[in-house]
Amino acid sequence: MVIRLYRVVVPLLWLAGVAEGMPDPSQRDLLMREEALRQTGGRVVLTATELKLDARLHRLKEKELSAAQFPPAVHFFRAKPLIQESPIFKMLQRMPKGGALHIHSSALVSVEWLVKNVTYRPHCYICFTWDNSIRFLFSARQPAPRWDCFYWQLLETLRAKVGDPTGFDNSLMQHLTLFTEDPEGEYTSQEVVWQKFEKAFLAAAGLITHAPVLRDYIYRGLTELQLDNIMYLELRSGLSKTYELDGTVHEKVWSLKTFREVTKQFMADHPDFLGARIIISVHRAMSLSKVKEAVEEAIQLQKDFPDVVAGFDLVGREDSGRTLWYFREALSIPAATGAALPYFFHAGETDDEGTDVDQNILDALLFNTTRIGHGYALAHHPLAREISRKRNVAVELCPISNQVLKLVSDLRNHPAVTLISEGHPMVISSDDPSLFGTTGLSYDFYEAFVGIGGLKANLGTLKELALNSIKYSSLPTHLKETGYAMWQKKWEAFISEYL
Repeated sequence: MVIRLYRVVVPLLWLAGVAEGMPDPSQRDLLMREEALRQTGGRVVLTATELKLDARLHRLKEKELSAAQFPPAVHFFRAKPLIQESPIFKMLQRMPKGGALHIHSSALVSVEWLVKNVTYRPHCYICFTWDNSIRFLFSARQPAPRWDCFYWQLLETLRAKVGDPTGFDNSLMQHLTLFTEDPEGEYTSQEVVWQKFEKAFLAAAGLITHAPVLRDYIYRGLTELQLDNIMYLELRSGLSKTYELDGTVHEKVWSLKTFREVTKQFMADHPDFLGARIIISVHRAMSLSKVKEAVEEAIQLQKDFPDVVAGFDLVGREDSGRTLWYFREALSIPAATGAALPYFFHAGETDDEGTDVDQNILDALLFNTTRIGHGYALAHHPLAREISRKRNVAVELCPISNQVLKLVSDLRNHPAVTLISEGHPMVISSDDPSLFGTTGLSYDFYEAFVGIGGLKANLGTLKELALNSIKYSSLPTHLKETGYAMWQKKWEAFISEYL
């Protein structure tokens, strides 16, 4: 599917020479039209019915921009109730958004489901660690002590002793999410919020990696996406070992087979869902030798599961982890061996301009990354911006994540304002929705559309961003065409719903 574009070529103002006295109003109009054409969605031709909805959206956005509290300027944890009342947000929930291309497997499903469903299953044990965190484990017998968990308690027994299951469940959720009523006071620095961030991942691991739970977890994750009118997923996953109640451990191949089976079942149950794939990920804190092994393993797994494995990435906090250049020997293995392993690198998730970490943006392009995860620093790298645009390397923009992890406080000041103004290749995603108290993509679309895009972003912007999630996905061409057709049908129904 091809987005219809304006075919006019607008001459640049400076080619007409410098005017003396008051500028010609027609030249001013010409300049403004040229600028509008360059932004994301600026060249999308809207139908008469789409133009009506666009005008309505514009009026709604003007109203929100003039509100006493403008949600994108407020920390998301405080802004969430405001956003939920927004008629624009409610419209975005109904809008078909294409695919979610940047979500981590451990944060795919809402913590409420994990606590209210998974922790109520039989044989679920909990322990409270020395660093004020928790661990879960399913076991047929009392688990043996380990370095971080000396004393395990059966959750069913503990709940009965506490006598306040609702309060107890809420306390468990606090360990599995970053949400707090005082985000500025509790998270005083990036270091503090990242510590809590990583603790939450560890806390959830024992639940998610239990083999019977993993099946339900994947299906539930796809359900939550589909309920938000999302039709495709690319999931970053380390493919952790999974375990059975008797202690049996499954390797990565089992996890990939399970992911494929559950996805196929979900597609059979929901024929309007396009599918899901995995980007195999390893932590950037690992040693060079371990990353070499991981790259070689990923090459083989992609050969064995070409319909499931999309590629490879390095994850974890960039500012405290090793750079892409540090791993250059490992990342050169596919090219050196003639293997095809697409990269989808996290790069530029930093505000430390000029550091070695800041160079990850350029190194990601040197290693021919297919997309750039976050790309927060990209606006400060004009050459990288030029290269990525020419190569059609899309940025995976995750606005709520960038705000919660303290890269930016007011989303009107997000560097992506520049990227949207230039029409840079971009998709919207949610990174770690369960940790931020969201599901799907609607909250991130709201922040990008209302806050980052400002009044200039219109229905054409939304349409292009949604279609980009299919265009820049790892799907083969024939499935992209199927996806475009499925999305177009949903889009037309969406437009009709609001007219």
